[in-house]
Amino acid sequence: MSADLMSDSLRSIAACYYPAMPFLRFLMLLSLIVWLGGLIFFAFGVAPTLFAVLPTRHMAGSVVQRSLTTLHWMGIVSGIVFLIASLIYARMTTGTPHIFAARNVMIVLMLVLTLVSQFGIMPKMVALRNQMVVIDNVPPTDPARVEFDSLHVWSTRVEELVLLLALVVTYMTAQVGAR
Repeated sequence: MSADLMSDSLRSIAACYYPAMPFLRFLMLLSLIVWLGGLIFFAFGVAPTLFAVLPTRHMAGSVVQRSLTTLHWMGIVSGIVFLIASLIYARMTTGTPHIFAARNVMIVLMLVLTLVSQFGIMPKMVALRNQMVVIDNVPPTDPARVEFDSLHVWSTRVEELVLLLALVVTYMTAQVGAR
């Protein structure tokens, strides 16, 4: 019996003994759908629309900040759900939780980046926006505006990296059931 055939047989046997397996995969995929979908919708729908429709960048920034906070909390919850489901799924299929499996490591990295954005970058941006009162009236050379713009670049980079990692983890997770 080939290793692939044996591996497929073991997975089939595990699925019979563990009816929770499809539910765990569902939770893993659902958590990724929520997080990745939110990132894509925010980046390509919400943020550009707000800056195009609202009368000032300051108003748009206020709504973006609130929306990003919601997105971050959705990501944090989704990441935790994914990790729990992934560890249980691996334990049930292989006998070990595979804590350092690539998909789990990437989810932890996504969580760390999200936490850095939410509790590191965003509070500084909010404080600077409050200090400037109306950011549209502050010259681009003002030190507070320069710092704000720099933080905005970092915030964007962090969100882009989380999006890229989410795409990779989604692909890897889809492969789990395809074997």
